[in-house]
Amino acid sequence: MKALRLLKWSDSVLWPRTSLCSIPHYHRYPSPIRLLTTWAPPVQPLVHERGQDYDREQEKSADDELVIPKDMPEYLQKEARLRALPSPPLSEARTSAKLAALHARLSLSPRMPIETLARCLVDGTADPNPDFNNTSLSTLGRELYGYHTSEAILCRYPRLPTAVVFAAMSAYVGPKTLTQITKEWGVELVAEPGGEVDPGYLQCKREDSMLIKKHSVKSDEDPATALKQSQPNIVGSNRPNPGWSWRRGVSSMTVYDDEFGDMIKGNGGSPHKIEPTTTVEDACARFVQAIMGAVYLHRGKHAAKVFFQEHILSRHLDIGKMFEFKQPTLDLTKLCAREGLDSPVARILSETGRLSRHPVFIVGVFAGKEKLGEGSGSSLNEARVRAAVGALKGWYLYSPLEITVPSEAEGPNTKPWKPVLIDIGEVVC
Repeated sequence: MKALRLLKWSDSVLWPRTSLCSIPHYHRYPSPIRLLTTWAPPVQPLVHERGQDYDREQEKSADDELVIPKDMPEYLQKEARLRALPSPPLSEARTSAKLAALHARLSLSPRMPIETLARCLVDGTADPNPDFNNTSLSTLGRELYGYHTSEAILCRYPRLPTAVVFAAMSAYVGPKTLTQITKEWGVELVAEPGGEVDPGYLQCKREDSMLIKKHSVKSDEDPATALKQSQPNIVGSNRPNPGWSWRRGVSSMTVYDDEFGDMIKGNGGSPHKIEPTTTVEDACARFVQAIMGAVYLHRGKHAAKVFFQEHILSRHLDIGKMFEFKQPTLDLTKLCAREGLDSPVARILSETGRLSRHPVFIVGVFAGKEKLGEGSGSSLNEARVRAAVGALKGWYLYSPLEITVPSEAEGPNTKPWKPVLIDIGEVVC
């Protein structure tokens, strides 16, 4: 028996025969139904009569300004309305599987609406309207992250130098850390923001890499001019006389700069101005900060503190590796003089293989009869320096046994307040 070739008539079997003339064609709006893609192919956009920077008070106001043929199918009309919006409408949040999965993945309370979670995913560069982006939530969340992180670090290690505190703050809630947290939460960035995009994607307008290369320093440019242009704009910051080239010391960083010790970028004198584009790190950081702000507004400070401990403070951070001493022996001598101790003296505790190719010396640093630190090295000088570094770390990494941070003593039915140690300060050589 001859085998049948199904390839010739598979179309007529799998699909019902329809008349080509019975299907209406809309050449002006060639937009199919989006199922798997994150953004539609470029077609002739439907914009509002007022332009893109319109005030979207209600979702219905966008429908009145669109020019849509009456004979257009309903799904194409919906597609056209969504394309005219800078970000997905809140009505689409209930039907997004990605938002529901993210809500469950973060173990958020049912009292936190999924529409708020969708708003946290809209950056200010995607939708400039403050009623629909995460600008206000991220501002609140950033302050909460800074408050809880600083109190946890300073109460746990009251003798840390200011530079190490800045580094620890950046390691806990810095932009790079929050970007990594965004990836661990399974949040993906959209290629191009718009109303037709799934609300479960993080929406922002990224900076063009070609523009960054175009504005990079040229080889024949004056180094002084290039350095001046590369410095951040501090117009509108807290620093006095921003046009002067002041030296940025640790004390001025504490007073004028942000919680990471970085200079506050100016925004042309307008504190509410939103940049047209942003980097991926900044967008991810604002998203994680907005989640914290939303949890605080919907669930209160206790739920926000629990969220911070589960997602931020639970990460292991070895603060001992953040120290970098330039003159450890001199710092130790200054420290002993300030605390009223005897001058530190290095003594050999043990050694092996002095005449071999790989000798090992163990040196201890003593202040009178009290041993301050111990270190080993292939030479006496190396072992002495490591012993001084160990003594300084032992002093700076002191931690009380029982700690009560200020946020734990706020409100009724909380822990009784116990004053924490306030150190005299770091050693300045």
